[in-house]
Amino acid sequence: MYRVWKFLEDYSLLLVIGAAAALLWANVSPESYRAFVHLQLWENAPIGHLHIGAGGEAHRTLTFHYLVNDVLMALFFGMAGKEVWEAVALEGGSLRGRKALTPLIATGGGMLGPIVVYLLGAAVLGKFALLANGWAIPTATDIAFSYLVGRIVFGAGHPAVMFLLLLAIADDAAGLLVLAIFYPQGELAPVWLLASAGAALAAWALANRLPRALDRGHPDRPASAWVQRHLGFWPYLVAGAISWFAFQEAGIHPALGLLPVIPAIPHSDIEFGIFAADEAHETDLLNTIEHHLKTPVEFVLLLFGLANAGVEFTAMGGATWLVCAGLLLGKPLGISLLGALAARRFGLPEGMRLADLPVLGCVAAIGFTVALFVAGVAFPAGAVQDSAKMGALFSFAAALLAITAGRLARVERQTATED
Repeated sequence: MYRVWKFLEDYSLLLVIGAAAALLWANVSPESYRAFVHLQLWENAPIGHLHIGAGGEAHRTLTFHYLVNDVLMALFFGMAGKEVWEAVALEGGSLRGRKALTPLIATGGGMLGPIVVYLLGAAVLGKFALLANGWAIPTATDIAFSYLVGRIVFGAGHPAVMFLLLLAIADDAAGLLVLAIFYPQGELAPVWLLASAGAALAAWALANRLPRALDRGHPDRPASAWVQRHLGFWPYLVAGAISWFAFQEAGIHPALGLLPVIPAIPHSDIEFGIFAADEAHETDLLNTIEHHLKTPVEFVLLLFGLANAGVEFTAMGGATWLVCAGLLLGKPLGISLLGALAARRFGLPEGMRLADLPVLGCVAAIGFTVALFVAGVAFPAGAVQDSAKMGALFSFAAALLAITAGRLARVERQTATED
């Protein structure tokens, strides 16, 4: 049983199970599915969907959908943000220095290509005004599933797998910025962001910086030891809650609300890379928190799939094909073209060929998790949103496309022992 659970956990198949269950439920009994997803848990709540009455009075309603997408998914984006932070900020981080330039430029192509294909397609269909706001949906790359397919196509020891991970991390970072800037969740009130920044700064100063200052001249570090033993993660939990609430009140998607607190948490100065086995042995607070969150986040992804992937097959429409075209056509083209231009100047990792770039672009075309999320905020609930979500689900076709492209490009699989 342990091995079965480990397989499910490592490859995020709980998300697939949730999405498959949602698809089945929505097509067998659509009314009961919608009633479940939009079930009201708390009327006049301090958090939830904001409603403005006829007289101007405002109140919030906490629904199951809001609980999953806006509250619990903050844990998922927090873990993604942790990987981005380590890759960018720590010495030796994978997105620092010249070695990251080719993947970073390829990431730009992997976002620009889908946007161009999507918007051009919307114009050709004569539905630009209706569908244009979904331009960011096909820019997403699902790290977990792309990593899995990348290992299948290239082998665990191929340098293209690390290239793919660097690209996916950079894509995540850009995606978080896109969500925050282009998809506000209400009237913007940026003054609330001062509360978010203040909470993060207070947690860093009181539970991180101050104990270190008090420990100067004391090799046994008594102040830091006391904070670690008696306070642990609690100051950062409080700061995270304040930051999350501030994002909600600021009109920015609250699922991003934990991101400002991540740099405040004590962390190792070593960056092993996403999915690195050695990271499991790190005992700093940031990695410890991530270790404890991994299993709960898997269940969150199960609920996310259940709450978002339930679309009827009759929902297929223009947005479906635009999202598919953006992912399956625009992303491989963008990564191949800009990646090749960057490789001429900055080179590719040793053992990786230009012919591997189109294959890698097909692997990165699996949007799924983040594409579903962006579809839910790009369009209001209804036929267009369901159509766009169907396109995100169809992005799994990129796995077959990548395997076929790998064979045509004569990719030589490399095991980890060949590194």
